[in-house]
Amino acid sequence: MTYLDNALFGLYPYVCLTIFLLGSLIRFDRDQYTWKSDSSQLLRTGQLRLGSNLFHVGVLFLLFGHTVGMLTPHFLYEPFISAGAKQGLAMASGGLFGLFGFVGVTMLLHRRLSDERIRLNSKTSDIVLLVLLWLQLLLGLATIPLSAQHLDGSMMLRLAEWAQRIVTFRSGASELLAEVGPIFKLHMFLGMSIFLVFPFTRLVHVWSGFGAAAYLVRPYQLVRSRRIGLTER
Repeated sequence: MTYLDNALFGLYPYVCLTIFLLGSLIRFDRDQYTWKSDSSQLLRTGQLRLGSNLFHVGVLFLLFGHTVGMLTPHFLYEPFISAGAKQGLAMASGGLFGLFGFVGVTMLLHRRLSDERIRLNSKTSDIVLLVLLWLQLLLGLATIPLSAQHLDGSMMLRLAEWAQRIVTFRSGASELLAEVGPIFKLHMFLGMSIFLVFPFTRLVHVWSGFGAAAYLVRPYQLVRSRRIGLTER
C-alpha cells in the first residue's frame, strides 16, 4: 500500500498537472476550432438552463473553496479561525454547494441520456465527463459524514498539508495519507483524473472564462477617427 499510495498520491498528481497544462496549451495552439462548450441549448432549453445554473454555481464555489482552503497555510488563518471551525464552515458550505452541483449535473446527465436527439448529437466524451463529475460530486458529499468524525480539523490539516507539499514539490506528501479513509482517497484520485482528461473534453472552455476576466483590468482602447483630406490641384 505504501508503493501504491506513493504512485497515486506522490507521482500521479504531477502527471495530471503536466497533461492538464501542456495539453490545454497544445489544444489551443492546434485545435482552436474545438475550443468551445458545444452547447445543445436549442433542445430542451428549460432543463438545460436550470441544471446548468445549479451545476456552475455549485462547482465554481467548490473549485474556489478547495483551492483556497487546501493551499492556504494554517498559520495564515490560525489567528482568525481555528482548524475545527474552518472545517465546520467547509462542511456546511461545501455540503450546500455540493448539493447544488450534484442536482445540476444529475439534471444535465438525465437530459443528455433520456432525450434521443440530444444523445445522438452528444460525443462520448460529453457523457463520460458528466458521469465523472456526477461521481466526483457524490464522493465529495460522502466525505462530509466522515469529516464529522474529526471535528478538531485534523483530517482537513492533513489533506491541506498534502496539497501544499505537492504544489511546492516537497517530499513526503503521500505519507500523510497513510491513515486517510478510502472514500477520501477515491475522491482525490477522481478529482486528479478530471484534470487529466480536461484538455480532451469541452472543459477547456473554462480557460476562456478566466481569460474574459482579463478585460476587467485591460487598458482602454483608443479609437481615433480617420479623416481623409482632399488634395488640392
